[in-house]
Amino acid sequence: MPALSVNTLTPPFWTQTTLAWLTLLVVAVLVYVLGLDGQYVPTNGDELVYTHIARLTAASGHWLPLVSELDHMRNTKPPLLFWQAMVAGDWGQHWRMAALRAPSVIYTLLTALAVGWTLQRMTRDVRRALLGACIYLAFFCTFRFGRTFLTSAPETFWLSLPVFMLLWWSLTHHPATARPAAVTHSGSQPTALGWLAHAGFGLAMGLGLAYKSFALVVPAAATLWCAQLVMLPRWRWTDALAISLKVGASAVLAVAIFSLWFVLDPDPLAVWQEFVVGENAGKMSNSAGYWQTALFGGGFSIWAQLLGYAQNAGLLVFVVLGLMLLGLQRLWRLKRQPLGAQPVDLWLVLIWLGVWLLVFTLPSQRSARYLIPAMPALAIVLALFWQRIGRGWFMPSLLLCCLFIGYLGRIAWAEHALGIGSSLELGLTLAAVGVGLALVLAGFVKPGWTRACTLAATLAVFAVFGLTTQPLNGPAGLYDKQLTQSLTGQHLAVPSSFNGQFERFEFLLPGNRFTPYDGDARNALPAADNKLELQRLLATHDAVVWLQTRDEAEHPLCAPECSVLGSRWEVKGRHQGGEITLANLWYPQQWLFRREWLVTRATNPAHAAATPANQTPAK
Repeated sequence: MPALSVNTLTPPFWTQTTLAWLTLLVVAVLVYVLGLDGQYVPTNGDELVYTHIARLTAASGHWLPLVSELDHMRNTKPPLLFWQAMVAGDWGQHWRMAALRAPSVIYTLLTALAVGWTLQRMTRDVRRALLGACIYLAFFCTFRFGRTFLTSAPETFWLSLPVFMLLWWSLTHHPATARPAAVTHSGSQPTALGWLAHAGFGLAMGLGLAYKSFALVVPAAATLWCAQLVMLPRWRWTDALAISLKVGASAVLAVAIFSLWFVLDPDPLAVWQEFVVGENAGKMSNSAGYWQTALFGGGFSIWAQLLGYAQNAGLLVFVVLGLMLLGLQRLWRLKRQPLGAQPVDLWLVLIWLGVWLLVFTLPSQRSARYLIPAMPALAIVLALFWQRIGRGWFMPSLLLCCLFIGYLGRIAWAEHALGIGSSLELGLTLAAVGVGLALVLAGFVKPGWTRACTLAATLAVFAVFGLTTQPLNGPAGLYDKQLTQSLTGQHLAVPSSFNGQFERFEFLLPGNRFTPYDGDARNALPAADNKLELQRLLATHDAVVWLQTRDEAEHPLCAPECSVLGSRWEVKGRHQGGEITLANLWYPQQWLFRREWLVTRATNPAHAAATPANQTPAK
């Protein structure tokens, strides 16, 4: 079988196809910005933990030490992540989620740009470059972790940058059709990268480690080492030794940059115990036994980790599985051609994917999230083989998109029925639903459009999700602005069922002091118990944020003995067994939304302070 050639004839830039891909990329960027300040962007609970640490550290007026009110949740990540938030939030002066998340979006878009630029250099095809950038933004792991205040976006950019630079250097000095075993160089072309380039690699890796962990130097450095060995025109031990020394120096520099944390922090022993021992070393041990977990550990097993890239792809999972099958078929056929019969740059990208996967099958705690820094490589490979993946692998992804778009539209309709959002917001959401379903239909009916429509429909799911949750960022999902401005300096009891969840009230009711209690646990208790608990909280706090339980409808249990200062709609994140059934699945208003009241004792001074003289409390 002839070797794959990724070079194509350069098409004119301003063609209808190119403009269509460019439009899709612009839409993807807008989707990533939509709802950036929202409460319900896809994320996980750790975002608010990090936000809590960043806010208190900024309030201290010092870069270090990190500050937290959560037990054993202070030195959970290196300081660069928190410093980024402190600067973006102007040290607490503009403390909004949009400001804290904006750097992550910028990092993500820069990574997508690097993916596109690399593909353009590899194929000389602008459309393929735009395709690769869109694929990267269509991965669910990118959408979930690439725009929230977490570490994935910056760590992915900085740890990917050395590999991108190596690829760009290879594409400049090695023809894309060159073979690893037959590359020749003229005297004017260097055969290896020098010490200065490796110093740059070390600096980039060091910044990546300073966002996440020193442990990431292993896959990052191993990728650089293996990739440069493959690039050698001839295998000589002196060249291999030189590459090993240079990559080793890059790794040492990277770890040295990370180690500045110990030098700058006034309590380095706490950093060692909480981060190195607790946060990192703990992931190498397992009470169930290493091999028991590795072979039979379900989601933490090696077998699950082997599907980590497909899991990270989200709605494109079947497309990635098709790519994996295609790769296995090509490996089988390699028996009939030399191992070096593929372009050097393609080998570099495959090494990037392989090394990260291999390294993160070794720890006892395995997660697909650990493979996120290699997802740019997966986007590149998918773009290169996009037309070679069978159409049948795209059809299930289209079907998934149809189901998600349709059900999100149903949620938007239920929202509007509850009085959440305006008719205009519902109209925009349903229009996006219509566009998404039209893309799905076109992908099914028109074989030539199936691949492009799958990608566009995936991004349409993200857009519909953003539009569906947007009304909850308006008046229905927020407390009255006049109330938040007048209610300051109070001691409030707030629901918090997970680490740091109470931190969300720093954005909803800023300027107050919060004491968390487990709000979700109240829903399974009898009404009498909940009423006693609410009375106890009211007696010991200036006001209480109370979540609607199964025994409440329009008013909280304490009415009429208490006063309701304000209320809003809240999305229920955790459900008890039996709350969601086939009978009520189509009626999300019965289990997805609930009221949240801000209540106080009728004689509480906070009541008078929060209620203007010409108004009565909200009922």
